[in-house]
Amino acid sequence: MFTCNFEVSSSVKEMIEALGVPHTEVDVILVNDKSVDFSYVVQDSDRMRVYPAFESNEITPLIRLKPQPQHQARFVLDTHLGKLAAYLRMLGFDTLYRNNYHDKELATISSEQERILLTRDRGLLKHKAVTRGYYVREIDPGQQLAEILRYFNLAEAIKPFARCLRCNGLLQPIAKEMICHRVSANTGQFYNDFHICLTCDQIYWKGSHYERMQQFIMQVLQKEA
Repeated sequence: MFTCNFEVSSSVKEMIEALGVPHTEVDVILVNDKSVDFSYVVQDSDRMRVYPAFESNEITPLIRLKPQPQHQARFVLDTHLGKLAAYLRMLGFDTLYRNNYHDKELATISSEQERILLTRDRGLLKHKAVTRGYYVREIDPGQQLAEILRYFNLAEAIKPFARCLRCNGLLQPIAKEMICHRVSANTGQFYNDFHICLTCDQIYWKGSHYERMQQFIMQVLQKEA
């Protein structure tokens, strides 16, 4: 609990974000024990409580500020989270990423496609258009992945190797004879199971890279167990 002094009255959203908390991480705001939305204009002597998650049913009517959880988690990531994007795709999550997205573009994609915006930039999450977003705390990509799985409770939604690591498209099995002319002779000789991306036509098979990825996934899941 602390006292906040201000010279000009502003919305509770502006005041909360001025203190460094993105509005996307706020679930409930109570002002003088009454539930309010982000448009509430703060008055002198107001007593405010801000919750990232709120479980009590004692306050009525209660205004929930976070969107309802999605049936399937879909993400868009900023330019600093390329490795995390690859990991999320590896686990089968619909994840948009480009290394040249602009902030306005990210906010628009998140809003129009109802995707969760993952970023290391708190300022980006303060964009008015962003309603679904999360500030990634960890620095290491592997720990970032564990953080996201834990925060959004995604362990049971994992579907490894269902998406293309390069473009995010869905993969489907393809007969070896259909693509044998596109892989090396050694690959065609030692491998029989192949998948192809429906979007970019990339071919995948269970080589040594697949085994390393499997080991990585097992390590992540063991930490979350």
